[in-house]
Amino acid sequence: MAYTAKGTSFDRDMNYIPDRITREPGLSQDKHDDQELTVRTWPAEPGRYRLVAAAACPWANRAIIVRRLLGLEDVISLGLAGPTHDERSWTFDLDPGGVDPVLGYERLQQAYLARYPDYPRGITVPAVVDVASKEVVTNDFPWITHDLFFEWRDHHRPDAPDLWPDAVRDEMDEVMQRIFTELNNGVYRCGFAGSQEAYDAAYDRLWTTMDWLEERLADRRYLMGDAITEADVRLFTTLARFDAVYHGHFKCNRNKLAEMPVLWAYARDLFQTPGFGETIDFDQIKRHYYVVHRDINPTQIVPKGPDPSVWLTPHGRG
Repeated sequence: MAYTAKGTSFDRDMNYIPDRITREPGLSQDKHDDQELTVRTWPAEPGRYRLVAAAACPWANRAIIVRRLLGLEDVISLGLAGPTHDERSWTFDLDPGGVDPVLGYERLQQAYLARYPDYPRGITVPAVVDVASKEVVTNDFPWITHDLFFEWRDHHRPDAPDLWPDAVRDEMDEVMQRIFTELNNGVYRCGFAGSQEAYDAAYDRLWTTMDWLEERLADRRYLMGDAITEADVRLFTTLARFDAVYHGHFKCNRNKLAEMPVLWAYARDLFQTPGFGETIDFDQIKRHYYVVHRDINPTQIVPKGPDPSVWLTPHGRG
């Protein structure tokens, strides 16, 4: 994920390639970074695209989970980059010869440069790549999972969950916005704070929302009620990394997730739900954060714990 620093506080760069994949392709006018932009929309054609993600990255992990929940494995192929990368790009070092078998690329950067030879921003995952041209289509991660649900409905498995239920849509948008600003992004705000004052403010904001979530989930199984929604996916990928990375590496250490009875049970409930836990690779997650973030962890030593088997213990939220 790309980010910029404003003074001593963390500020994420949210400027992404705004193209989308839709049922009815063409051109549309979208509001992007307070400017009206002409956005190209691409056709939702099975077999045309490759989702490039990384098990280490929480933002990419969302797309991996949603693709599985909706049954799109045979519709959109998946390429996985390794957990570590340099300043240029994520790499396909998990594949034989270090080359993605579909795209023929060693680096995700190649797909970006194939479309934008002077691409000025960070090379991020998830990214959707057009297989025929080998060019990146979009890396706008919130829209990727949104469109997997709304624009690929003709190809969902018959019993796919309703991740964006109409009855709670307005409230869900508010919940997801708070989760993004205060938790998904909040852990980074703590980890990359450039002053004690910035860190203290970020820490307080983070734990205010963690306590709010503990209270909210005390009387409901999932964030929006009795069924899993996109909001749960977005929260889960941060919770899954909390004790292994954010608690120590990002100094989010008031307490561990495992010490919050409701949130910890909720996180294990999701982890043990098909589509969630099998997308989590704790070794890759730890290698990514502790090796790539040399400014925070200059020794690049990767901790051995915590024991991942605790995620399989009974959660009691049936």
